[in-house]
Amino acid sequence: MDHIMDLIGKITGFIWGLPMMLLLLGGGLFLTVRLGFFQFRYFPHILKQTFGKIFSKPDSSEGSLTPFQAATSALASTVGAANIIGVPVAIAFGGPGAIFWMWVVSLIGMAAKYSEVVLGVKYRQKNEYGEWVGGPMYYIDKGLGWKPVASFFAFALMMQIAASTMVQSNSLATTVEGAFNVHPAVTGIVVMLFIGIIVYGGISRIGKVAEKFVPIMVGIYITGSIIVVFSNASAIPSVFLLIFEHAFTPVSAAGGFAGAGVAAAIRWGLARGVYSNESGMGTAPIAHATAKIDHPAKQGFWGVFEVVVDTLIICTMTAIVILSTGVWKDTAPEQASTMVTEAWGQVFGNEIAGSFMTISLFFFVLSTVVVIIYYGEKQAEYLFGTMFSKVMRFVYVAAIFIGAIGGLKLVWQFLDILLAFVIIPNVLALLFLNKEVKAVTNDYFQNIYKKKDSSSSSDSFTKKAQ
Repeated sequence: MDHIMDLIGKITGFIWGLPMMLLLLGGGLFLTVRLGFFQFRYFPHILKQTFGKIFSKPDSSEGSLTPFQAATSALASTVGAANIIGVPVAIAFGGPGAIFWMWVVSLIGMAAKYSEVVLGVKYRQKNEYGEWVGGPMYYIDKGLGWKPVASFFAFALMMQIAASTMVQSNSLATTVEGAFNVHPAVTGIVVMLFIGIIVYGGISRIGKVAEKFVPIMVGIYITGSIIVVFSNASAIPSVFLLIFEHAFTPVSAAGGFAGAGVAAAIRWGLARGVYSNESGMGTAPIAHATAKIDHPAKQGFWGVFEVVVDTLIICTMTAIVILSTGVWKDTAPEQASTMVTEAWGQVFGNEIAGSFMTISLFFFVLSTVVVIIYYGEKQAEYLFGTMFSKVMRFVYVAAIFIGAIGGLKLVWQFLDILLAFVIIPNVLALLFLNKEVKAVTNDYFQNIYKKKDSSSSSDSFTKKAQ
């Protein structure tokens, strides 16, 4: 058994090394060029159409969720423990320069996130209940005619979510037990019931919960981080100097930090950027396909919004907290996950910081599990129909308790391999369907964006004439 586990570990390590990085980064770079660097050229417009319309009423288009509800539902699955733990790990092994490369790959990854959301909306369809459903399985099937590949994607993601749910649940139960001495079984039952109530209300209830829950969750974490950063305001200039300087030059060892070369900074920065916002992973378009929207490009902008919030805001804030307090120098790499708690402890005290981080992780994991269960249901629905999706919903909710008590750990070992089986067909589909994405993007900027500009100019001219 140990030999098998070692073999699985080696296979996983190889896949998630250079091959996966080249696929995700190369795919994002190709789409960025193919779409004319739209995320940079039209960035102010994208912000206006997303951040600027958070409180606007949705249009009368068909759909289950508002564009913002769809975005926060997708965001709920990406904003989580990785934002608090993943960034410190990147700094521990890659040094401050890893953050620069995290920014680079995230800016490039916006094109992949935008593309998959556009395709998710373009190829969505209604199920037997009259609900919009979509995602990679539909645009691989309908857009490319690759039915077997679409089925392979759906099956791999359906299985991957079962494993992921157990891992998330176990991580949560272990954290709560360590902080508050609550037995994992109790945590498992409470979480199972809480999530069961939400997911049995369908995507509409998930969207309503995410719309209120995610902004509060993110807002509290950002507020606390800002307080820590401002208490070390004098260090902020040196933080950005460290990031830019060591993106291109090695950083020497200091305290518990073992030092890092440029190659390590690039490797860990790219990995953090790729994994933090799930660009190209194919999960986000499943939620976005339910949006009330009249043009796929408009919803695609909300995909860019997710990258901005998840990586450029939350991950960056975590990095500044760690670097400005200096904890990265004094913490050994194997203890990297404690860096944020230690940094907060300098301002709020260790006990309060520890409790707050545990509670934050608790809610981050809850939001993630709620949304990925919906993703899993939709794969089951695509493969075997709506009745089987209800069966899988029960399986996923039960997996929460099984994972909390540490059951079926053998399944967890296949998590990263299953995720690779999900990503590879999705990114290939994005590349083969690039003409479709290009056509949708051109249509928006030529027929909607320019007309709005000319209309506003005309209105402005008329007012001046009067």
